[in-house]
Amino acid sequence: MSPLYQILESVGLLAFALSGGLVAARKELDIIGFAVLALMPAVGGGTMRDLILGVPVFWISDTRPIWITAIAVLLAYYGERHLVSRHKVIIWADALGLSLFAVAGAHKAFTITGDPLIAIIMGMTTGVAGGMIRDIIANEMPLVLNPEVYATAAFGSAAAYAVLAYTSLPVLWVASIAFLFGFIVRGCAIIWGLSLPRRKR
Repeated sequence: MSPLYQILESVGLLAFALSGGLVAARKELDIIGFAVLALMPAVGGGTMRDLILGVPVFWISDTRPIWITAIAVLLAYYGERHLVSRHKVIIWADALGLSLFAVAGAHKAFTITGDPLIAIIMGMTTGVAGGMIRDIIANEMPLVLNPEVYATAAFGSAAAYAVLAYTSLPVLWVASIAFLFGFIVRGCAIIWGLSLPRRKR
């Protein structure tokens, strides 16, 4: 596994796990509930990606994600009461994890298959699937189904990576630009409530 992928994955894991832990705090769950809702966004999307690609599931071959998730659980469980706005932290942590995981998923899929279309699809899957599982378990409307731009941001990060991978830019620059693109798109959607046109009868 490349150092770049490890960095992207680790930061994304922490962000997504924190978002899940804070959802658990909002639901006033016990520590096990925190662990479940933190683990789902942290490993759900990556697990689906690896199963589809037919490669070893990342958190089974390397237990680092479990330990990162455990740290996030403790931070959320003992630290959430000190937050001014739990909702804002959840939304922005999710945005960070979404963009990072989209790039990490695209990077891994492109490295394995060399196919940009597969990289984009797997990047989106890695970014959105875990959060969907978290929200469904928490009995909340999945963010991906909200009117605000969400999956489009994951698509933007993954697509930017797939395009830039063919340039002569260093891989760190490719990943950074792709991440920033998706994060800015999602951030603008959060701040200004941007959404795609909806079909009406």
